Amino acid sequence: MFSFALMARVKTFSSDGFDVLEQRGIAVRRMTRTIQKPFIVGSALALLVSVLSLPALGEIKIGVVNVQGAILASEEAKRLTAQIKEEFSDDEQAIVALQTEANTKIQQMQKDADVMSEAERRRVQQELESINNDFVYQRQKLQRQIDERQQELFAGIDQKVSRAIEDLVRDEDFDIIIPRQAAIYVSDVYDVTRKVTEKLNSYDR
Repeated sequence: MFSFALMARVKTFSSDGFDVLEQRGIAVRRMTRTIQKPFIVGSALALLVSVLSLPALGEIKIGVVNVQGAILASEEAKRLTAQIKEEFSDDEQAIVALQTEANTKIQQMQKDADVMSEAERRRVQQELESINNDFVYQRQKLQRQIDERQQELFAGIDQKVSRAIEDLVRDEDFDIIIPRQAAIYVSDVYDVTRKVTEKLNSYDR
């Protein structure tokens, strides 16, 4: 549910390169989408049942929450994201070193292109291919490790979000709170994302 510089440097070396640490938000969002699907469906069904069961003339108090945004803005998510970055910083530097090595070889080959023999050119190209293979392997390995670590550290966050929403419903007498993804358009007046984040933060204190 929660679902989080190398990219610019990688482009010259690998067209699909990315910084798995700096783009941790991507991994976080993947997890968010995975957990939110049943939550969204359940909320949509709850919304339908609630609307049908409420008196036709009664005033309905509705709230809308960006679940992913509420989690990522929480103190816990920020703390855990920083922890993951710290844990894998050495691995990130190793990947950066591979990129630097490849760029150096590419620049040298371009500089010496006119005087290089065919054998030398093939040798450098083979070295670059080897570096690229190592780079892709290390990058994918690091992403898997980060995904596993996120699953471990963020375990139980969905229950905390459910609790936060339930507490908000009780404390402020909401009839319905639905995820932002289930609504086509929502006025800011109905947005309770910040309140959900505040609830999450209060559980950490």
